[in-house]
Amino acid sequence: MAGTEKASAFLRGFGRQLKVLRETAGLTQAELGLRVGYSADQIASVECGRRIPKPDLIDKADEVLSARGILKAMKEQCALAHYPAFFRDAAQIEAEALEVHVYDTHVINGLLQTDDYAHAMFTLRRPRLGQEVIEQGVIARIARQTVFSANPAPVMSFVIEESVLRKPYGGKKVQRGQLEHLLLIGENRNVEIQVMPTAREDNAGIDGPFTLMVPKKGEQVAYLEAQGRGILITDREEVRAIAVRYGVIRAQALNPRESLDLIEGMLGEL
Repeated sequence: MAGTEKASAFLRGFGRQLKVLRETAGLTQAELGLRVGYSADQIASVECGRRIPKPDLIDKADEVLSARGILKAMKEQCALAHYPAFFRDAAQIEAEALEVHVYDTHVINGLLQTDDYAHAMFTLRRPRLGQEVIEQGVIARIARQTVFSANPAPVMSFVIEESVLRKPYGGKKVQRGQLEHLLLIGENRNVEIQVMPTAREDNAGIDGPFTLMVPKKGEQVAYLEAQGRGILITDREEVRAIAVRYGVIRAQALNPRESLDLIEGMLGEL
């Protein structure tokens, strides 16, 4: 709860700053909205701290209002406000990690999701989410994928249960687009995607999904998430045990080439 309140306070502060700059520039909410491609209502929502500003809005508003980087300097914190409180610390580590290793058992990891797949994930939530919450959630999830183009590029690996790939979340069209996306990402030199066959008798991943990350500074950490709760693990022995488990899981899964071949075969079945 404290993390949520902190994020809300920051958004209200950003909104007040935007309002001061807008009024100093002599613009109405409608006039600013016209110049940055947003409606007056959307600008009002941002100024009241009800709506999380998108990166393009921040960039355009900073330029239009001659803010000299004041708004841009708050862009990273605005981006973190998109995430649920339990994920923000992990998101910060992920964004600058030297290594990211993921084991998925229920859904494809957010780092690999297409816009349509991510939209389906938020739409399927129960209780149902509001349209604006869904929209902002998708934006935040896709924004995480900038880690793929970081310099230097992080070492990344993903082991995905075959059953996850066969689930038509959002429909067959969304499933096809997601599988095609995995094939594209799997061609990156710094990324390895492996599939754990459903028929595999030996599977060390029975305790569920997890993420391992190596930050720029400090030691490897692990992140666990389930039922709207997340835990960032820093205890050295606990992290070591999860890392050992991941090594076994990778050895049990199909190798990257076999995995991409399997995904191609799935596409042929759709």
